[in-house]
Amino acid sequence: MGLVQFCRKKSPWLLHFDTGGCNGCSIEVVAAITPRHDIERFGMLVKGTPRHADILVVTGPVTRQCLPRLLRIYEQMPEPKMVVAVGSCPASNCVFDRCYGVVGPLDKHLPVGAYVPGCPPKPEAIIHGLIAALAKVK
Repeated sequence: MGLVQFCRKKSPWLLHFDTGGCNGCSIEVVAAITPRHDIERFGMLVKGTPRHADILVVTGPVTRQCLPRLLRIYEQMPEPKMVVAVGSCPASNCVFDRCYGVVGPLDKHLPVGAYVPGCPPKPEAIIHGLIAALAKVK
């Protein structure tokens, strides 16, 4: 493993992308980065640009309107990149299943490295899912 890959594994930067829905999972992702849960102790930092992010954290159901943006953001991320689906909506569409604007679960469009189940999941579960995703980075 090269030095760059070692540094990325030890200090990954996150990009949070909310595709819509109830925003319950987004609130929990924000709670995970607050000092109470302190995700920065694992070296993780939330960034606002895909060009600097290593892990894409997706919340909400994948809709027809947000899918092109989501794919463009994923393409802009540098390698190695990982996708983490937070909540039940990106995994199975949850209550938004069979809605006209929902185009399917996230793994139908992007390779998902880790799932964080729950509606909404607790911040501890989100942190655990992000650490599990980091274990898959070579």
